Amino acid sequence: MDPAFENKSTVDEIRRRFDNDVERFSQLETGQQATVDAPLVLDLVAAAARTHLTTGGRILDLGCGAGNFTLKVMQATGPLACDLVDLSRPMLERATQRVREAGATTVRAHQADLRRLDFREDSFDAILSGAVLHQLRDESEWRDVFGNLWRWLKRGGRLYVADLVTFDDPQVQALMWKRYGEYLEGIGGQDYRQRVFDYIEREDTPRSLPCQIATLREAGFASYDVLHRNGVFACYFAGK
Repeated sequence: MDPAFENKSTVDEIRRRFDNDVERFSQLETGQQATVDAPLVLDLVAAAARTHLTTGGRILDLGCGAGNFTLKVMQATGPLACDLVDLSRPMLERATQRVREAGATTVRAHQADLRRLDFREDSFDAILSGAVLHQLRDESEWRDVFGNLWRWLKRGGRLYVADLVTFDDPQVQALMWKRYGEYLEGIGGQDYRQRVFDYIEREDTPRSLPCQIATLREAGFASYDVLHRNGVFACYFAGK
């Protein structure tokens, strides 16, 4: 392992944390309050998905958590065939239940690390990735995952990503990280801010938006654009 990542949480450690957090992530509007503008981002992705997804289309939700991302998209598009992926079995069970109850045409659940997934080429009309890519480690993992996402999408399909991102300029990164800390303190005080910063330090290795866009282009995505950005959180889509 690269020494830069040897102190990061293992896949099993990340899974155990999420196993114990199902109830919080089941709240559609407030389940990810540490993520700036999470409800707005869900609305934006759902609206964008409605422009190309039709009822019965097939989507893949990576790091689905309790299913909020898929649920929001189906509210806009109608019933879809849904493949749900998460490390956490309790999260996956809750997501499966909620998505079925919302009228999905089919639901397939996959308890897996996204780096170990394999689907047929041209399988999905859309892929959703909410707050999961930041747990990729070295550059080869980013390239491999983006290559797979391109391969799994159908022609004309789209990838939607909402995630923690960094800035390449260290001074701007420090400024925006301070701003994010102030946001967290406004929600839950200094203790809450420290808890969030501690688990980001242990678990996450985010990349800058320009870095991710470059990796998208290298993987073969034909187009991309940014739906929303607020400080260290961004949402973008890419088309095949």
